Amino acid sequence: MDRSPSDIRAPIRAGDTVSDEDAERIFARVTACTLARSEWTHPAHLVFAAVLLQREGLAGAERKMPDMIRAYNISVGTPNNDSEGYHHTITLFFLRRIDAFFATGARANMERARGVGADATRLVASPLADPEYLLAFYTKERLFSLAARRAWVGPDLEPSAD
Repeated sequence: MDRSPSDIRAPIRAGDTVSDEDAERIFARVTACTLARSEWTHPAHLVFAAVLLQREGLAGAERKMPDMIRAYNISVGTPNNDSEGYHHTITLFFLRRIDAFFATGARANMERARGVGADATRLVASPLADPEYLLAFYTKERLFSLAARRAWVGPDLEPSAD
């Protein structure tokens, strides 16, 4: 579905076309803690991460994104505790996968002045846009453990080559 600036408040969904303006607005609104909770979809998380990776690189994104998500969660009334809110393993897993995804071809485009929209569109059309993507790498027990919520825990499954 194509999105125009007039419908920017419609949540980003898997398969959407994401403009540079969409990506920048999501990033700005999450950073300012003004994005509506209903707009904070999994694909919106991916778009936010794509912009952050473009600006900060992987190391910078890994340092900054946890506090950015925690602050946003607080602003929409989501506590960051041992059962909800920020999840460290999920955040780092997707940041690292998105970074690797862009290394396959989009990274060169992201580093040009043309913006992140086309790359975000490619990202939200990829398997990474499925929130259950990481269950090919983790058992639910490991992923949803307290240890994984609080700190990085590596995958315990090998994804099939289907």
